[in-house]
Amino acid sequence: MFDYSAEMFHVGYLVPDIHAAMADLGPSLNLKWTQVISRDDQPCWTPERGAFTCPLTFAYSTEGPQRVELIQGVAGTVWDHGGAGHLHHAGVWCDVPALTDSLINQGWELIAAQKAPEDGYGSFTYVRSPSGFLLEPVTLNNKERMERWFAGGSL
Repeated sequence: MFDYSAEMFHVGYLVPDIHAAMADLGPSLNLKWTQVISRDDQPCWTPERGAFTCPLTFAYSTEGPQRVELIQGVAGTVWDHGGAGHLHHAGVWCDVPALTDSLINQGWELIAAQKAPEDGYGSFTYVRSPSGFLLEPVTLNNKERMERWFAGGSL
């Protein structure tokens, strides 16, 4: 059985302006931030659209073990902030295909992934529980690289 509490490492918060959110939350919550990453071609797959790429900007708080991820996404994607900031998901380190398939078999809905299911989902998925909880399984293969980034290195 998957131990959610042992593997949770972040909560994702969607924002319309990442720099404003960092300036607001940093001093208020005593958070320091990683460098902001902006990608023009973030791979994504959804059941409705199939495979596509989109812009995505994100940063994490550097303190752990639980981090805050700020995401400035694009309308019409899983990262659509809708014009106002809001809590989006919780992220866990795991074997992405194993946990995603297990949750789907328990009635959860696949919302998005880095790659199509037939291609193994990629490094993350978003799955929603029947009660509405959104979980982001993230591959353990990214953990070492991301821990270096959290400590001040590059992603």
